[in-house]
Amino acid sequence: MAIRIGANPIGWSNDDMLELGGETPLETCLAEARGVGFEGMELGNKFPREAEALKAALAPFGLACIGGWHSIELLERDAAAEFAAARAHIDLLKAMGTPVFIVAETSNAIHGDRSKALSQRPVLTSNQWTEYGRRLTTYAEALRAEGMQLVYHHHMGTIVQSEADIDALMAASGEAVNLLLDTGHATWGGADPAALARRYRHRIGHVHTKDVRAEVRKRSESGDWSFLDSVIEGVYTVPGDGMVDFAAVFRELGGYSGWVVVEAEQDPKKANPLHYAKIGYAHLRKVLAETGLI
Repeated sequence: MAIRIGANPIGWSNDDMLELGGETPLETCLAEARGVGFEGMELGNKFPREAEALKAALAPFGLACIGGWHSIELLERDAAAEFAAARAHIDLLKAMGTPVFIVAETSNAIHGDRSKALSQRPVLTSNQWTEYGRRLTTYAEALRAEGMQLVYHHHMGTIVQSEADIDALMAASGEAVNLLLDTGHATWGGADPAALARRYRHRIGHVHTKDVRAEVRKRSESGDWSFLDSVIEGVYTVPGDGMVDFAAVFRELGGYSGWVVVEAEQDPKKANPLHYAKIGYAHLRKVLAETGLI
């Protein structure tokens, strides 16, 4: 599979704050994404979760299903219980022909709680990382037996936020665990996404591209805002509209084959989804061409 450019619907309708874009029909999101040029869509809260209905929703727009966020709670339960809980999601993705299985630990995450500042986010000890990595690897191996590739989504407000967290996760887990490289979460979390791409190139199985507005990030950090308050104020934007050097990132991803997804949550009343989708898509096409990846 060569590189294909997809989108996440979070620019149209937010999953953590349903009132952001809550009035936007799914069909509007899909039509605008297809019109911009995207080839596939990740799942969001407005998508059907039954295979035939999902196929019927995507088919008029010629869009592929390219997976979607799946919350896991491996801090609270073992891999076997977590795998059993994922059965419906596994079956849906298999029916849709996508092997990408995106996960993030949410048992103690705070990114969906506006009352909690990011300084209150959970942090694991070294012993906890060892056990967590063991459980995650067992879970990923079970998914691999089903033809699915686990990709872990590092995310602000969760146990995997900083560069040190990402390094700890990768060191504690086996090769069945791949990384979802998210340029926006990496940058805001204090990491250089190009350095992460270089360090973990052989274990990167999916890429999310969003940009960061440096001025909003600075205000968020100085004011100790919550994740959602930061999003509402515009900390994230699409590629080409912020501080991330996407050319540097993609120069480190030579040989990558898979999806590159625009996933930049914003308040759609402040940031018109179609307008920003066009900016992000055009910038990605330009950078991917310049770096020889398409």
